[in-house]
Amino acid sequence: QVQLVESGGGLVQAGGSLRLSCAASGSFFSIVAMGWYRQAPGKQRELVAVFTNGGRTNYGDSVKGRSTISRDIAKNTVYLQMNSLKPEDTAVYYCKAVSRPGYQEYWGQGTQVTVSS
Repeated sequence: QVQLVESGGGLVQAGGSLRLSCAASGSFFSIVAMGWYRQAPGKQRELVAVFTNGGRTNYGDSVKGRSTISRDIAKNTVYLQMNSLKPEDTAVYYCKAVSRPGYQEYWGQGTQVTVSS
């Protein structure tokens, strides 16, 4: 079992920045991929940024060039730095981890990001 706890969401003005954190506990050593997704009201959950199996990074098209995913392996924590935020970035941001064996998926409880215009 893997537990994920997100933090760092909040209200920010357009053009501002936020850093989200996701701390993993439990069987974190089994995690092979970890990253961020978001879901806005009435929309499907979408990729923001992830570390894939093998350590590569993938970014969603809507945040490319404005966001950076990083990690502190010693702290079992993944971060998402978001810059030049836009009102359309408003969503609940979820941390997701995938562990082996079986590629089990785990989700955090989500953290709200609201960008005001």
